Amino acid sequence: MDQLEAFVAAAEHGSFSAAGRALRKAQSAVSTLVSNLETDLGVTLFSRVGRNPVLTPAGTRLLSEAKVILDRREHLIGIAASFEAHVEKRLVVAIDELYPERALGALFADFARQFPHVELELLFPMMEDVSRMVLDGRADLGVMWRQELLPTELAFHTIGWIPLKLVCGKDHPLAKSAVDWEELKRHRQIMVAVRSEGPEKQRLRTAAEVWWVESHWVILQILRQGIGWALVPDHIVAHSPVAGDLATPALQFDVSDWPVALELVWHKQRPSGPAAKWLRERFAKVPIGGADG
Repeated sequence: MDQLEAFVAAAEHGSFSAAGRALRKAQSAVSTLVSNLETDLGVTLFSRVGRNPVLTPAGTRLLSEAKVILDRREHLIGIAASFEAHVEKRLVVAIDELYPERALGALFADFARQFPHVELELLFPMMEDVSRMVLDGRADLGVMWRQELLPTELAFHTIGWIPLKLVCGKDHPLAKSAVDWEELKRHRQIMVAVRSEGPEKQRLRTAAEVWWVESHWVILQILRQGIGWALVPDHIVAHSPVAGDLATPALQFDVSDWPVALELVWHKQRPSGPAAKWLRERFAKVPIGGADG
């Protein structure tokens, strides 16, 4: 490793003396390390004809390989340091589509910089399925809409409110005028589906006839065909490629969107490491609500 370090430093700094200063070694020590590496590899890495050493074609090619090895050494040391600090090796986070996906990129970019050696798995179940995954130990953290009957084993923190819009296709009968409550019951409702059966699945059901779909984005594609109406998160409607084919009818019985609380959940009896605690704090700090997230 010392030989490779001296080789890379000499190539990057342009001379053995400059490499020595960067590595806090004598020039002769750097020169010896590079010479020994050339002997071990059986190739000449530098031409020493001029005042300063110049990489040979073999040296140019091997320089990138040397950098990879040194980078992996730092990675190895970083992982070992993480173990010493009791940082988790792996985290699974389950996130409902209610959470604006535009906010996730920046959040997890910061997470990657803070915990570069933690393996991360992001899952996107819906509603009650999120809490079941956390309860069963299949996820370390969950972000979901507020569950009326949350299992007592789970702790929670409200992190924001997501407006739901009543949406239908531009040519749907509901798009023609202000809608009253009874009229909603007469038209097919497209609802978000969960894989578990529970009270949350039926909470926002209004119509007698319902289709179940496991994606808000696909629901919008169905709505544009005039098949029914749905309650869809504001940010998904705003950023959908089919937004121009949709309508958000005025309501006779309400003057605003329907807000749904978004909550972070975790298991009370499972200890949280530094990475999970950081994520909990970060989710709580990011302002959530409305089309912009």
